[in-house]
Amino acid sequence: MQSFRTEIENPIVEKDIVELANKIELFHNGKIDEEKFRSLRLARGVYGQRQEGVQMIRIKLPYGKVKSNQLHRISDVSDEYSRGRLHITTRQDIQIHYVDLNRTPELWAELERDDVTLREACGNTVRNVTASETAGIDVNEPFDVSPYADALFKFFLRNPICQEMGRKFKVSFSASDEDTGLSYMHDLGFIAKIKDGVRGFKVMIGGGLGSQPRHADVLYDFIETDKIIPVMEGVLRIFDRHGERKSRAKARMKFLIKDIGLEAFKALVEEEQKAIEFKSVAIDADAYVAPTPVEITEIPEVTIKDQKAFETWKSTNLIPQKQEGYVAIGIKVLLGDFYTDKARLLADLVENYAAGEIRLSLRQNILIPFVKEDLVPFFYQELEKLGFVEAGYNKAVDITACPGTDTCNLGIASSTGITDELERVIKAEYPQYLNNDDLVIKISGCMNACGQHNMANIGFQGMSVRTPDKLVAPALQVLLGGGNLGDGNGVFADKVVKVPSRRGPEALRRILDDYEANANGKLFVEYYKEKGEKYFYDVLQDLQDVSNLTEIDFVDWGTDEKYVKEIGIGECAGVVIDLIATLFLESEEKIENAQESFNNKVYSNAIYHAYSSLVNSAKALLLAENKKTNTHAGIISQFDELFVASGKIDLGVSFSELIYQINKFVPTEAFASKYIENANEFLVKVRAFREAQTQPEKKAV
Repeated sequence: MQSFRTEIENPIVEKDIVELANKIELFHNGKIDEEKFRSLRLARGVYGQRQEGVQMIRIKLPYGKVKSNQLHRISDVSDEYSRGRLHITTRQDIQIHYVDLNRTPELWAELERDDVTLREACGNTVRNVTASETAGIDVNEPFDVSPYADALFKFFLRNPICQEMGRKFKVSFSASDEDTGLSYMHDLGFIAKIKDGVRGFKVMIGGGLGSQPRHADVLYDFIETDKIIPVMEGVLRIFDRHGERKSRAKARMKFLIKDIGLEAFKALVEEEQKAIEFKSVAIDADAYVAPTPVEITEIPEVTIKDQKAFETWKSTNLIPQKQEGYVAIGIKVLLGDFYTDKARLLADLVENYAAGEIRLSLRQNILIPFVKEDLVPFFYQELEKLGFVEAGYNKAVDITACPGTDTCNLGIASSTGITDELERVIKAEYPQYLNNDDLVIKISGCMNACGQHNMANIGFQGMSVRTPDKLVAPALQVLLGGGNLGDGNGVFADKVVKVPSRRGPEALRRILDDYEANANGKLFVEYYKEKGEKYFYDVLQDLQDVSNLTEIDFVDWGTDEKYVKEIGIGECAGVVIDLIATLFLESEEKIENAQESFNNKVYSNAIYHAYSSLVNSAKALLLAENKKTNTHAGIISQFDELFVASGKIDLGVSFSELIYQINKFVPTEAFASKYIENANEFLVKVRAFREAQTQPEKKAV
């Protein structure tokens, strides 16, 4: 491993990076369990990929905002540590691939020089806070949600309540009732509202995609802006305590809401408010540093070579702004992939002629805000040099896709290859869709829906199909009828038919031909609802016949090699460590963290670290007895039943009474001190009990 030294000024960030470097060394020396190490690196944005020996790095970019200097820094890092390709995700992050694990700490340190983080980009944490890419310029927005998304991101970054949850947690902000932030498919979604002249949000909870999509419920029709952080803290604390931990397939927020019901969950959240330090958190939107367009005194000379192409591009890629005299320019980025040489030139262009920042979109594109209307021809000229003037931004021809089998462990069939082909079909055969923003097509390489295929009008999911003679070919599940209806409402697509991948383009042709012939101006989601699943099954059903496959059907899109189904282990969350000694050591670390927070007078954090230590210590003994440890609440009740009620361990009170002080008391200095002491004493007791079990000559305390 190369020597690593950090010169980061922020001591908290420095501690993070040095810890990652130390844990990598311990891992190489066999002194840290592989699964424990995986959990740690995931929470630092370091993710395994399909190719062995290299990592994918996910760079966390809240609400997709990237300043020019940050784009330069990301480009430099990608060139130095990766291969110069930048991939925009459907959560407004940037991913780089093929990174040596040993170099990840220095990579992170380089990014932090321009305030770019990897922290909690992956793992069982609060993932990137996303928002409408038009936030701040949207002609329909009641106010700019950017300051609120920014404040929420900063408040929960490194917050102890969301470092070791049972599963990942996704949050979005929508600028208007159009709900372009897709609140209905998020764990927590905020839609900007104004009520009686007061800013606030409609709050959606418990949505999600994956193999079992669930529409979010309305948690609150309206809360004022100073309540969004306390509400989210309450939600996270309840999710952390009651959420499933053993079975990853049932561990998302949507399953907890489904199990206990919305009203019961809401009651728990409101009861938890007593234990939350800040009952309201005022967010000063005026203090937020919004982008400022540069002063342009002279318009550069421009030569447009193809006026028709320019006019087409203007009709599809310009977005009006609420600021008079300005427009935003949308850059359609095929598959979300672009390269560092062009990224640097783009950064310079927006720094010198716009407002010095770009926004990454949920559809894997780039938006340049604050372009003076007089400069549009100049921007077209300069973007054309970069290959960034393809028409069709956010239109039907703009297909979203995850990386699929290119780099992802879970990919079953190619998503990028079929995306290329479907876009080619639309451009060549259905040019009318170049300017159609009512039809949305999305593709995922597996059921996990990173490409959001099951909320699209037309979706494709990578699968495989077996022939009668047991040969395996790549396939696509065709899903139809999903869509965003606005204001927190949406529809998930139906699974209609599964076809060999090579027949995907023909499936699309039939769907579009039928829609063109019979829809009579209806939106696709309306037309599908009218016709129904059976109608479209009949349109497509003959394409699923696998008795007549040819040689090309066994070669997936985008490759020349014969298809082989290879599925690795997913890393979206990480695996819980079930090693008793390790859990005791972790409990010690949590008490140390609690004491550090206490010394810094951050009493709420100190209390939560102590709570985590108590749960961890109890879990260790339950695992020694081969008991289930699926939820924090389950651990607490089982520990009481097995050890306290039976008289095996004397705490003076029940374990429930001891640990649930966390939601009975206001987080004061006195309570924090007492609770840390409780956690320490409890660790001593359970450790002594365990030693007495394994070493009978010792007697439990």
